[in-house]
Amino acid sequence: MNDANADARFATLEDVIRDDAFPELDMALRRGRHVDRDDVVWYALLVDAQDHLEPLYRRYGCELVHKSDGYFYLLPTDDRLGRRHLSPPEMLVGQAMALLYLDPAAVETGGVVTREHVLGHLAGVVGSDALVQMMNPKRRRHDERAAAETVRQAVAGALRRLAGLGFVEGIDDSRYRLRPSLLRFAEPLRGSGSPAARLAELARAGEIVVEEEGPGSDHGSGEGELTDEPVDDASSVAEPDDDAKAGDDEMIP
Repeated sequence: MNDANADARFATLEDVIRDDAFPELDMALRRGRHVDRDDVVWYALLVDAQDHLEPLYRRYGCELVHKSDGYFYLLPTDDRLGRRHLSPPEMLVGQAMALLYLDPAAVETGGVVTREHVLGHLAGVVGSDALVQMMNPKRRRHDERAAAETVRQAVAGALRRLAGLGFVEGIDDSRYRLRPSLLRFAEPLRGSGSPAARLAELARAGEIVVEEEGPGSDHGSGEGELTDEPVDDASSVAEPDDDAKAGDDEMIP
């Protein structure tokens, strides 16, 4: 808990709500956004106001989770704010990005990867043929060129989605900065030896990592429930397009 910080900056919940940064932060959290130290203003607000905000969000059926890796998110404990699911391609790309984040080589690049790097990493982990099948699960025969383009589009869409949720930061059309919240994909694997090795094993098997916290897990579904993403009237996506509208569609980690 953060009693000292809360007392220093926010005496009451009303003080938190009156903060200029709170409305946008609140909407982002409800849409599934993960907030880490790179979100300097938002992160500081959450740290300072955590003691006031935890009981507030519990009234809406959510837990404000603060991970020791340095990020916050809302985890629903019931269906009042809705639940979000990541599609299988988004889960697979998220797992791959988590592996890249855990790779010591990421330090050398400042945590920045290119879309081509992600594609190459995915192909290396699961195999090119398996990757095409995962991205085109309903098609038994594939034109090689069309299948490759479908994979590229699926990965690009997944990266946009993950950026909207705060797992990565889009620098430009082809480069992304890895963020600490990617470790949420590895969270269910903590204490099971090497999270990186287990993630690679799951990715090769085409399995979905499911967040074990909270109700509603579906290990047998075709969608991942890494995060039971909370939403109000909109989902969390990089852009306010179809992915950003509320509904019963995808996601989490």
